[in-house]
Amino acid sequence: MTRAPARTWTQLKPARRAAIPEGLWLRCPQCAKMIYRRRMEANLHVCPECEHHFRIGAVERVQQLADSGTFVRMFDDLKPGDPLKFTDLKSYRKRIVSEQAKTGQLDAIQAGELFIKGRQAMVSCLDLRFMMGSMGSVVGETITRSIEHATARDLPLIIVSCSGGARMQESGLSLMQMAKTSAALARHDNAGGLFISVLTDPTTGGVTASFAMLGDVIIAEPKALIGFAGPRVIQQTIRQELPEGFQRSEFLMNAGLVDRVVSRHDLRSEIARFIDYAGK
Repeated sequence: MTRAPARTWTQLKPARRAAIPEGLWLRCPQCAKMIYRRRMEANLHVCPECEHHFRIGAVERVQQLADSGTFVRMFDDLKPGDPLKFTDLKSYRKRIVSEQAKTGQLDAIQAGELFIKGRQAMVSCLDLRFMMGSMGSVVGETITRSIEHATARDLPLIIVSCSGGARMQESGLSLMQMAKTSAALARHDNAGGLFISVLTDPTTGGVTASFAMLGDVIIAEPKALIGFAGPRVIQQTIRQELPEGFQRSEFLMNAGLVDRVVSRHDLRSEIARFIDYAGK
């Protein structure tokens, strides 16, 4: 009887486990638990453990709001210019080209008509991935055209805000968008139009100081940061401790600045309900 040859130590080593593909799991910034990315995405980009609402882009937002196949994009031919020839660490023109290549978008907004649970509406969604959703001339013009289209067609208007504020590279031109959008909303209101403003994390700066807070109904996602200046700047300025939850959705609702805090899972139903209440 022949004896099997003895195996060496290297032959006895267990096979190395296959590497886990990068990005398959992520850690929730609120509850610190590891989440399977596809499970989180299937849950509308909400943590299944603690309901933390992850930030999403305009494309995902439109997909979540619109009835399947009903979104018709509009005003998508507007491109940002560089009339001031602005340069910081790099030129504004190069920054725009870089952002367009990264996101596949011409600027930080998508707008168009859609149906939400069978209700026709006009929507504009800011995109945080493009220069922090900052409001330059293209964003302001797109929102203004959306408002005017909603007024002319007697459609409910929905604007989903997600922005760091006015775009500094366009200086005074970006600040003019605050007045332009607000004036268009005043005409929409005078015509009896409905405007539902949806505030997501974060909504700050000149966006908060203009159209975002002018809604007939103001809805906010849970724990969204909403304000003009950030809490750290305010605390350094007034040299006082800020209350817990300061500038978050729930705090603002208790202060009367937000009408309702709505989970992303219920957002379509709430918007449809408000459209019905307004008789649109």
